[in-house]
Amino acid sequence: MNKILKIMDKLKSIEYGFKDKNGNNLINSERWDKDFYKFYFLLSPEELLSSKCGVCWDQVELERKLFNDANIDCDTYFIYIDDNENLPSHTFLTFQLNDKYYWFEHSWYDMKGIHEYNNLETLLNDVKIKFIESRKNEIDSSLKYDTYIYKYNKPKYHINCDEFYNYIKTQDKINI
Repeated sequence: MNKILKIMDKLKSIEYGFKDKNGNNLINSERWDKDFYKFYFLLSPEELLSSKCGVCWDQVELERKLFNDANIDCDTYFIYIDDNENLPSHTFLTFQLNDKYYWFEHSWYDMKGIHEYNNLETLLNDVKIKFIESRKNEIDSSLKYDTYIYKYNKPKYHINCDEFYNYIKTQDKINI
C-alpha cells in the first residue's frame, strides 16, 4: 500500500480544471460553462504534470501511468448520466489488493481518498450512488435518466469531448 500512498501524494499538486493558453484555470469561468466541449482536449500525463491542472479524465490517465510505472494492476471506469444535454460524467481508477477492491479517487474533491470494498460490484454501486447524488442539482430531478458505467482502456491523448465519449462507447459497458 506504500506505493499507492506515494501515488496519491504525487497528485497533491494537481488542481481540478483546465488551463487556457495563458495558463489561467478556466474552472470558474463563463467560458467553462458554455464552451468546455469546444476547448477541452485530453492531456497526456506529462502535460498534466507540467500544467498541474486537469479534469478527472486527465487525472485518471496520470493515475494509470503512475500505477503502471509502479507495476500495480488497475482498471479505469467512466460513469455518466444520459440527461440528453450536459452528460455529467466522471472517470475513476480501481485496483485490487489482498482480496479487497479499492476506489482510488483524487479529482472528485468530496470523495478524495482510497476507498475499500469487499467486491467490485459493491464498489461500482457505491460510486454510482454517490455520483448520482452529487449531480442532483445539475439535472432535472423530475425526469428519470439512465446512468452508464464503462470499463475502458487507455484512450488516445488530445482527443476532444465528443471523441472521448465516442471512444468510451466502444469499451466494456458494465451492467449495474
